[in-house]
Amino acid sequence: MPYHLARTAWSPRQVLRERIAHCLEGAIFGAAALRVLGFPPLLLDLEAVQDTDHVVAVFRVAGRWGAIAKSNFAGLRYREPVYRGLRELVMSYFDSYMNLRGERTLRAYSPPVNLARFDGRRPGWMTTPDDLWWVAEHLAVIRHHALLTPGMVRRLATVDRRSRTAALVGYRAD
Repeated sequence: MPYHLARTAWSPRQVLRERIAHCLEGAIFGAAALRVLGFPPLLLDLEAVQDTDHVVAVFRVAGRWGAIAKSNFAGLRYREPVYRGLRELVMSYFDSYMNLRGERTLRAYSPPVNLARFDGRRPGWMTTPDDLWWVAEHLAVIRHHALLTPGMVRRLATVDRRSRTAALVGYRAD
C-alpha cells in the first residue's frame, strides 16, 4: 500500500477505499486487522524531538511483542514478535528513527492504547467516514516513558550517510 503525506486521519474503512495510508492510518488499520485476527487492537506512540512521532500497532504472540507499522522510512516498519518487552521492541526502532538531518530523534514511547476503549463512539472507529483525529490527540496527551537520559542525548552521534541513504529508500517528499 503506498504512503501519502496528506493531513488526514482516516479510519480503516477509508484506508481500504483510498488504498493509501500514512503512519497513523497504517497503525490504526493494522490494529483493526489484528482485531479481526483475534488480537486486541493496540496502538503505541513513539515520541520524537525535531521530528514527527510514529505510531505502530503492537501485538503479542507466545508472550513476545511485535509491531505493524507504515512509514516513509525503510527501517520503521514491521517487527516480528520476538521482543520480550515493549521497551525492547521500541529500542529496535532507535537506530532507524532519524530526521532528514541524520539526527537520532526517538525519545519516548507510550503505553499501549487499546482502541476497544473507543468502541462506544458512533460511528465506530473502524468504519466511520470521518477522520479519527481524536485517536491522535489521545496519543499526544497520555504519559510517555523516556528512553534516554540527558547525558545519553548529548553523546548521540549523527547517523552516517550510508545509513541515511538506506533509510530513505522509497522515501516520498511530496
